[in-house]
Amino acid sequence: MSNSPVYVEAQMLIRKPIQEVFEAFVNPELTTQFWFTKSSGKLEEGKTITWEWEMYGVKNNVTVHEIIPNRLIKTEWGDPSSKVDYEFKEMEKGTFVVIKSYGFTQTGEDLLKTINDNTGGFTTVLDGCKAFLEHGINLRLIEDKFPQE
Repeated sequence: MSNSPVYVEAQMLIRKPIQEVFEAFVNPELTTQFWFTKSSGKLEEGKTITWEWEMYGVKNNVTVHEIIPNRLIKTEWGDPSSKVDYEFKEMEKGTFVVIKSYGFTQTGEDLLKTINDNTGGFTTVLDGCKAFLEHGINLRLIEDKFPQE
C-alpha cells in the first residue's frame, strides 16, 4: 500500500474455491454478471483495459500492474485515479476476498465523498459476486444502486 494512511477496505467470504472466485474478477464474461456491463478484455498484467457501466454512460480505463494467480490483482483506475488491490485467501469455507483502495489525491469533503463511494461500491461488488457465484443469481445491484428514470 501507499504511504498515505487513508484507504478503503471491503471484504467478503465467498463460499466457492479460490480458482473460481479469482476467475470471476479477471474474466469479464463472469464479472459482467455482478459488476460492470462491458469490458475490452480479460485482466492481464501490464495491460490497460476499459470497463463500462452502460446504464450510467460511464467508462474507466483500468491498468493492471500485477497479477499473482489466485492471490492478488493490483490495478489503478478512476478519475482521479487510485490504486485498487484485490486479495484472495483460501479458507476452509471458501475464499476470503479483500478489496483495498488507496492512493487518493482528494482532500477534505472530496476525500470523504470518495471514501464513502469506494466503501459502498466495493461492498456492493462483493455482495453481487457472492450472490452470483454461490447462487447463480444476478441481483442487478450495480444497476439498481442509482436507478435511472
